[in-house]
Amino acid sequence: VQLQASGGGLVQAGGSLRLSCVASGRTFSTDNMGWFRQAPGKGRDFVAAITWGGAFTYYADSVKGRFTISRDNAKNTVYLQMNSLKPEDTAVYYCAAARRSGSTWIPSNNYWGQGTEVTVSS
Repeated sequence: VQLQASGGGLVQAGGSLRLSCVASGRTFSTDNMGWFRQAPGKGRDFVAAITWGGAFTYYADSVKGRFTISRDNAKNTVYLQMNSLKPEDTAVYYCAAARRSGSTWIPSNNYWGQGTEVTVSS
């Protein structure tokens, strides 16, 4: 099973990026999926989640109103549209199958795959 994230890069504050995460090895169409990020020297934090059918989305307060998560189950792909980027969004972004845990979301298994690096300059 592989989760390959892509679309990261260097962008100025206020700019936009669209991340993609393609799953291979098995279908994730029945999994809730999430994006998580890890800033330099910090732990991995929840960013956004989407239910298996795409009907419901959830966001960390820090990205609400700026980021949009979506999915295309036919392509086994999850997206993260990031607008109005800030320097504090700088991190490596990962996707994973996710489950709700209280007021947040956590990975539901150990499939992380390779992340994609986002750097936002001020």
